[in-house]
Order: sequence, then C-alpha cells, then structure tokens
Amino acid sequence: MSHRILIVDDEPNIVISLEYLMKKEGFQVVVATNGDAALEQASAFLPELILLDVMMPKKSGFEVCQALRANPALTGVKIIMLTAKGRETEVTKGLALGADAYITKPFSTKDLVLQIKSMLA
Repeated sequence: MSHRILIVDDEPNIVISLEYLMKKEGFQVVVATNGDAALEQASAFLPELILLDVMMPKKSGFEVCQALRANPALTGVKIIMLTAKGRETEVTKGLALGADAYITKPFSTKDLVLQIKSMLA
C-alpha cells in the first residue's frame, strides 16, 4: 500500500509540480488550496504526511498545523511546512506548533523526496 500525502498550497504551479513529483514516487496524493480545505481533506483522507504552506487563504499554515495537532484522529500525521517564510522566528513558530520539519522555498525536490521517505520509513 502506498503512503498518503496531502499537499496544501495556494500556488497552482507549486501544487502541480509537487503533485507530479509525489505521484511519480508512488504516493497517493490529495490537494487542498486553502486552510479550511486542508482541515477537511486531512479528516477525510487521513494522510500519513502533509506538505503545508504557511501563507494561504482562510487559515494560515500555522493555524492549520495547530488544528491538526489538536485533532486526536491525526496525532500520527507528519507535517512538513514548505514555505517562503524562512526567518528564524517563523521556523521556530512552525516547529513549536507541531511541524516535524520546516523547509524554505526554493527547495531541492530531491532533498524533499529523501526527507519524506525518511519520515515515512
């Protein structure tokens, strides 16, 4: 059985490339383009890992991360924040709210895939 990944980003080009990359690696993929949709998809799809942008409509990635961590049904899900916001305060905030990793854009797709495989192993 392949791992389930939820991609949460409001930038269509990033969603398309991440979705293609994850499917090419054999993962089942679902996409959400705003914070509210992310929470709905997480509850319905029960992903094992979420790639989560910070700057999004409706709810920020920080708010989504906090809500995910408060949901008992999603306690085991891994969260990688994937964002252009790379200041130390934002990285610290993301990790403090429960993200397992914080990767700033632009990023190496090869490194991202290695990190995902490592987290899901």
